Parts: sequence; C-alpha cells; structure tokens
Amino acid sequence: MDYNRIIEGILDIGEEMLKSGAENFRLEDALYRMLKSYGFVRYDVFVIPSNIQVTAKTPEGEFITQVRHIETSENDFDRLDYLNNLSRYVCAHKPDADQLKIKFEEVMNRPEQPEILRYVAGVMGGAGFAVFFGCGFMDAIVAVVVSLMIVFVGKWLSTREGNLMIYNLILAFLSEIIIILATRNGIGTHPDRIMIGIVMLLISGLGTTNGFRELLQRDFISGSINILNSILGATGIALGIALAMMVFHARSMEGFMLTPSVPMQLVSCTIACIGFAIWFKVRGRQVFYSGVGAFITWGIYALVFAIEPSNFLATLIAAVFVGFYAFIMSRVNKAPSTIFLTASVFPLIPGPNLYYMMYGFVSNDSALISSEGILLATTCLAIAFGFNIVDVASRVIMSALKREYRVGKSS
Repeated sequence: MDYNRIIEGILDIGEEMLKSGAENFRLEDALYRMLKSYGFVRYDVFVIPSNIQVTAKTPEGEFITQVRHIETSENDFDRLDYLNNLSRYVCAHKPDADQLKIKFEEVMNRPEQPEILRYVAGVMGGAGFAVFFGCGFMDAIVAVVVSLMIVFVGKWLSTREGNLMIYNLILAFLSEIIIILATRNGIGTHPDRIMIGIVMLLISGLGTTNGFRELLQRDFISGSINILNSILGATGIALGIALAMMVFHARSMEGFMLTPSVPMQLVSCTIACIGFAIWFKVRGRQVFYSGVGAFITWGIYALVFAIEPSNFLATLIAAVFVGFYAFIMSRVNKAPSTIFLTASVFPLIPGPNLYYMMYGFVSNDSALISSEGILLATTCLAIAFGFNIVDVASRVIMSALKREYRVGKSS
C-alpha cells in the first residue's frame, strides 16, 4: 500500500469537500473515518476554513504529514454530496491509490449545473426575500433586475477579484445605483427593503451563525475566522451602498419590516430558500426537501412568536427543528446534513441585522450599531444553541442505537 499517495488522495477529497461547503467538524470526522479504514496506527487531523493538516502513522511505524492550504471556496452541495458518498465508498472498500484517484476524478468531472439555473436561483432568492422583507410588486421587479445583474457581473468578477470585501463592495455599489435610479423614476418605493432582500445573495449571515456555533464547540480558530469573514463581507456591502448614496446624494434608512401576511411570508421565504438551494447547486429531490424545511421552519418561528413574542425563543425552537430535520433528511437521502441545514435555516439568518450594523459603522451611528449588533448576536446564539441541542440529542440517540456517531482521533 502506497500510504503517501493514499493520504494524498484522502486530502484531495477533504480539500474539495471544504471548498464545496463542508462544515469543519463534519469534515474532520470524514477524514478520521477514511484514515481509520486504511489501518493507520495513529492519525491526527486539523481543519480550519483555510487549512487542512493530517499526520498519520503507518502500520510499519512511518509518520506521514501532509498539509493543504485552501485559498477559495464556493458552496457546491451537489459536489459535496458526491464527495461524501466517495468518502463512504473509501471507508467500505479501501481502494488503492490508483483506484482512489480514478473515483475522485469521476466526481470532479461531473457535468456542471446549467448556467440558466444560476440566474433562476438569483431571481428567486433576491426577489423572494425582497417580498419577504416588505416589498411590493414594483419593488420586486427592481429586485429581479438587480439579481440578474449580480449573477452576470458576479460571475465575471469572481475570476478577477478574490478579496471578498472588494467583491461585495463592487456588487453592492452597482446594485444600489440601479435601485436609486429605479425608485427616482417611479419604479419601486422601498429602496432600503429592496436592498435588504438583495444583499441576502451577498451577505454571509450563515457564516456568522456557524462562527458562533464553532465558538460554543470550543473551535475558536474556525469560529473567529467565519465571524471575521462575515463582517468583512458585510463591510464591503455597507461601503458600496454608502458610496453609491454619496455619489447620488441619496439617503434611505426606513428599515425593513416583514410583509404583514403570514401566508405571504411563508410562500416568499420558501421560494427564496428554494432559490438559495439551487444557488448552492443542490439538485434533484433535495431541492424540494430544502423548500419544505424552510417552509416549516418559518411556520414554527411565526407560531412561537405569536404565542410568546421573543425573537430568541422563536429562533431557538425553529433552529432545533432545523437541526433535527437535517439530521433525519441526511439519513433518508444518505447525504450531508449541511445541504438541508443551510437552505432550511435561511429564513432565520440575521442578514439584515449584520447589514445594518455595518451600515451604522460607515455612517457613524452608534445607536444603530448597538441595537443591530445585539439583535445579531442574540439571533446567532439562538441558532447555534438550537443546533448544539440537536447535536447532543443526536449523540444520545445514536449511542442508544449502538451506532457510531463520530470518529475522533486515535489514541
């Protein structure tokens, strides 16, 4: 057995899983399982969003260390699904280095999602959340135009600009210009709400939530990186919007409000989350399951909030549902729970709060920074607590069923 090439092949899988959107602790578990299956005497894995390190001891007593630096990432849940299946195959069949390479290339050479779906996903996500956040019909039309621009320009820009803050700044600047010009010409009446819906395509509120979750799991490095990346992206959006407002002498801070009709909230957020599932390259029936999860998630939030008007409590209970739903769907579909977790939790993600907090920084509004920052932190903590509750319960359930839930480092 060529152990150096085996570890290289395992790291190839791990690197692409991380780039495709795998959660750090789930990736570590997958790497540990593959290393264990090949009979390594000892193995240690370290994963953060920008780095993977593996040290393993072969049965002959040789230590092998390999490191990968991760420069860029883009959520591709279809690829993640197939890579996850490949990791299961590796654990079950222990292919040699050549077979492992062939199987890996088969996954990497799968046909790409049709380009038109990217535009459809952008329109569904941007316009859907614009309606969710209180926009009318004409506002939604503007949101459609801006969403199409973001997909078109974003694709061109992504190959030329790797800095997230600059990338978001440019797209936010162009988006705000279109919105200002449209509303000044009588097309749309709520520029702030349009932009809030649109920035859900750019802002990484999910990164902030995952960051808090990792901090609670004592993964301080990954948690800090995810939170800082989210703040960096939000800063770019706020600066881009502020620059456009300065150029056109415009100012709009009406704030957002959810559309008054609860059925409309459910429909619009479901459409938006299906759009985001497609945006993250989810395919087949998993798109449907993502939409169902989002619909029920917001239904639970709305019901709990109507009974007890506490954002923290409603978010916590809805997040617990999302966690269990993703856990069940991952077993039903034999797919990573991340796929179902991400799209289903989107209605709870505090993207607007992150946006307004950063807007407060660039506009020197300390009251706005404080109010939105507190709401952002409490919402992220509620989601993180909800996910952690499910994680603990899942371990108990799997232990009771005498099933192995996670594989840690060897002793």
